[in-house]
Order: sequence, then structure tokens, then C-alpha cells
Amino acid sequence: MNQWLKLALEAGPLVVFFVGNAKFGILPATGAFMAATVAALVTNYVLERKVPVMPLVAGVFIVIFGGLTLMMEDETFIKLKPTLVNLLFALALFTGLAFKRNLLKIAFRMAFALDDEGWRILTWRWAFFFIALAAANEAVWRTQSTDFWVNFKVFGILPVTLLFSLTQLPLILRHRMVEDEA
Repeated sequence: MNQWLKLALEAGPLVVFFVGNAKFGILPATGAFMAATVAALVTNYVLERKVPVMPLVAGVFIVIFGGLTLMMEDETFIKLKPTLVNLLFALALFTGLAFKRNLLKIAFRMAFALDDEGWRILTWRWAFFFIALAAANEAVWRTQSTDFWVNFKVFGILPVTLLFSLTQLPLILRHRMVEDEA
């Protein structure tokens, strides 16, 4: 699948959430976010005949916590979702390392090949990054307005995640395996 389409499928629901919040408020935006997330997952499945694990897990949490937000008319649930998803990803990565199963390698081995040390370092970095995202989400939603938090999700978390990914390129290049080794 085209990289731009992948990005649109992953970031599109977040844009829908941002625009929906700006125009209609957090509760309608949450419903739109849920619908856009399900549509993105279905589109991904139709095009690829599979759904990537991380967007699927995030999607399940969006539907559950979005549903709770709408049923209870309490935005706390949708604000907690990023914290819990990021902590779940960190826990999964740490648990995989403890059991000598590198889950990041399993998820991304088709995208690029690294030696075992590279995968291990990259996994540690991503696990701690997920914890930092969870902490940042908690700090922002508990101390700032809902509109600020939504802007932080779109214009803070997304760019920081892309920037963090780019900072991993030297590690990836240093530990990449050439075709013969792969």
C-alpha cells in the first residue's frame, strides 16, 4: 500500500476528531472519531487483507473508551484512552523482551531487517517513548482545557512521534542487515 495512504488511514481519524471537536464539541467529535477509526480499519483490511496490530489495538480502545464517553457523557474516558494504549504498548514490549520475544521485530520485520541488538535497542527506546507519551497525555488532560488537549493530540503527539521515529534512523542504519544476512 502507498505510504501516503497508510498515513491517511492512521492520521485521518485523528483529523476527523480535531475538526469535529472544533466545530461541534468533544462528544460529537468522539462519535465521529469512532466511526472514522472503524472506517480506516475496514479500508485497511479491504486493501491489504490484514490490519496492522497497533492500529487495531488503538481502534478497539477508541471504540470502547469512545463508547463509554458517549454513554456516560463524560470526556474523561476518551482522554484516558491514549494513556492506557501507550502503557499497554510499553508493557507488551517490555514483556516481550523479558520472555525473549521481540514484538517490535515481529511487527516490523517485513518493513526492515535489523540484527538482534538493533531490534533490542529499538524496542527499549519505543517502550520508554510510549511511557513518556502516556505521562505527557496525563499531564495535559489533567491540567489543560479539552480544546488544548485535542490540539495537543493532533499537533503535539503526532509530530513528536514522527520526530522520534526519525531520530531512530541512525540506529536502524547502524544495525540493518544487508540482503545476504537477512
